[in-house]
Parts: sequence; C-alpha cells; structure tokens
Amino acid sequence: MLDPIALAVIGAMAAVTYATRLGGFIAATRLPSGPRAKQVLDQLPGATFAAMAAPLVLEGGPPEWIAAAATVLTMRATGNVLLAIAAGTAIVAAGRALAP
Repeated sequence: MLDPIALAVIGAMAAVTYATRLGGFIAATRLPSGPRAKQVLDQLPGATFAAMAAPLVLEGGPPEWIAAAATVLTMRATGNVLLAIAAGTAIVAAGRALAP
C-alpha cells in the first residue's frame, strides 16, 4: 500500500500540472490569430532551445563552442533540426571525451 503522504504529493503534482496546462490553454484562446501571431508561435521552439542552450555554451569551453558552431552550420546547410542537434551533441560528446 502506498503511503498517504506520497499519494497526496502525487495528487498535488497532478493538480498543478493540470492547472498549468489549463492556464496555457486559456491564455492561448485570448491570443490574436492573424498571420503575425502564427509567425511568432512558429519561432517559439527554436527560441526555447536557444534559451536552454545559451548558458551551456557561454559557460562551456572549446568543445561546447565548437559544437554550437557546428550545430548552427549544420542547420544552415541542411535545414534539418534533428540532424543539427545530433551533430552538435556528437561533437560536444567527442570533445569532452578527448579533452584532458
């Protein structure tokens, strides 16, 4: 049998998750639906990734800098996000493995 405190915590986390999603849904219904809004929303995934990756690149060393450059170049050359992220990940992993 599960601990009642654990069940309460799980229930609270589920409620917070649901409230967050509901809040996002309600906020989305109030956004304008023109072509400009679509352009902005189409850019959000890239902006979110950049916001997560920027601190790692800025605080990193040469392996991270080279991987970031390779990611940008791969994306520009191929237009394939998955391939660009895979190239950057492989380069930073190899750089960290080979670094003294």
